[in-house]
Amino acid sequence: MNKFQHTFIFALYVSCFNFCFATSQVDPLDSPSWESMHSKILNNEPVIFDDRVQISMPDFAEDPMNVPVSVQVNNLENIEEIVIFADLNPIQKVLSFQPFHIKPYLSFRIKVEQSTPVRAAVRTSDGSWHVGGSWLEAAGGGCTAPSQGRAAGNWHETLMNVSSRSWIKNELGRVRFRIMHPMDTGLADGIPEFYLEYFDVVDAGGSVLAKITTYQPISENPVFTLDINKEILKPINLLGVDNNGNRLNAQIEN
Repeated sequence: MNKFQHTFIFALYVSCFNFCFATSQVDPLDSPSWESMHSKILNNEPVIFDDRVQISMPDFAEDPMNVPVSVQVNNLENIEEIVIFADLNPIQKVLSFQPFHIKPYLSFRIKVEQSTPVRAAVRTSDGSWHVGGSWLEAAGGGCTAPSQGRAAGNWHETLMNVSSRSWIKNELGRVRFRIMHPMDTGLADGIPEFYLEYFDVVDAGGSVLAKITTYQPISENPVFTLDINKEILKPINLLGVDNNGNRLNAQIEN
């Protein structure tokens, strides 16, 4: 056997070892739905449970229609996508966040139907998923209740309106914005699903800083917080659409 064959076999062995290690780890949250989530959300791709992926939220959801969640990824390179999902929700996938030119930090609010693990899965360029998460205790009912704004007859007048503010935190520009939208799940009787599908965060030069794809479990009138480098060309714009074709085109105030 020549040197090239030795090198090839060794590389193949290491690759197989890493794959088996990544796919055979025991779920630290001991969720009854983990195997299903691994298949449905992460396509059975290699998984590493990783402390560098941090998800912060209350231990108990006082309001199951508005649970604050923050995700931060530390010291992990070549991030392509961050997916948030709740194992035991009737609609598990919450959002996808692609931080092209901003920090891998995002906060938002979600709806939960019952107690569930909430996870952040970070896909890196090598095709593996780095997963962090924790259990959230909840009384339930957040996904099957109608949006509160529908009680007001004029909700359509404020649809896609955006309010925002920005400040400096840890030498970064932190921005928070609210998008007016019912975010109906389609699980409440007589109310079809109606939700924001995605939006791009775009700088003044037209560069897409991040893409956020949202699903029904995001809370009504969603609020998002991002960290953006101070050097980014201002103003920042939000460009997106909901599942009924309504367009989002708004500017974030500096």
